Amino acid sequence: MIRLGINIDHVATLRNARGGTHPDPVNAALEAAKHGADGITAHLREDRRHIRDEDMRRLKAALTIPLNFEMAATDEMVAIASALRPHACCLVPERRQEVTTEGGLDVAGQKEALAPKIRQLQAAGIRVSLFIDPDAAQIHAAAALNAPVIELHTGSYAEDPSEDALARLRDGAYLAGSLGIELHAGHGLTTTNVGPIARLPGLKELNIGHFIMGEAIFVGLGQAITDMRHAIEKGKGETVYDRRK
Repeated sequence: MIRLGINIDHVATLRNARGGTHPDPVNAALEAAKHGADGITAHLREDRRHIRDEDMRRLKAALTIPLNFEMAATDEMVAIASALRPHACCLVPERRQEVTTEGGLDVAGQKEALAPKIRQLQAAGIRVSLFIDPDAAQIHAAAALNAPVIELHTGSYAEDPSEDALARLRDGAYLAGSLGIELHAGHGLTTTNVGPIARLPGLKELNIGHFIMGEAIFVGLGQAITDMRHAIEKGKGETVYDRRK
C-alpha cells in the first residue's frame, strides 16, 4: 500500500485568518490519524504564515504516527528540527512572495550548502528527504548527498496532466529506484489526477494537503481521506503506457 501523508498547513491558515486557536491543526492531525493517515506533514515556513513553532512542538508530543517537518534549508530551521527530532524532514525551496511551493529544490546547484545541513539532520536521527523536480541532474545530486528519500514535485503535472509531464515523472521514478532512493511524490494532487501518479514505479508515499482539506469542508476529513485512498488504490489498478517499453 502507498502511504498517505496528510498536510495540515491550511488548517493553520484558516486559524490565522482570524487569530486565536481555532481551528487547531493538532486536532486536525489527530483526526487524520484516526481516519487512517500514515503520517502528518507540516511546513514551518520562515515567515510563519500558517504553522507556528508551538504547533510543531505540540504535533511532536501528540502524534503516534510519523511527523514530516517540511522546511527551508536554513540554519534556523535545521536548529529547530534538530531539537524537535521529528521522524523526517523534507527540505523544500521557499520564497516569501510565493503563495505555495512553486518548484523543486535546486539540489545540483546547492550541493555544498546542503551537505552540512543534511549531515546535521541525519546526526539527530532524522530521515531527510529532498523535494525536487523530476530532473536527472537533481536526482543524481540527491544520491551524491546520500539523501535516502526524494519527493518528486508533481505540480507541473497537476497543472498540465499530459503524457509528457507524466513521462518525466516516470523516468525520474525509474532513476531514483536504480540509485536506491526511496520515492515519494506530492503537490497539487486531487482524486481526479492522482491515479497515474499512484502508478509511478517504486512509489512509497504521497503527501497531500490542500485538496483534502478543501474537500473536508464539504464531506468531513475522514471521508476526504477515504475518498483519496480509494482514488489511489483505483489508480494503482489501472494500466498505463510506459514509453520505456
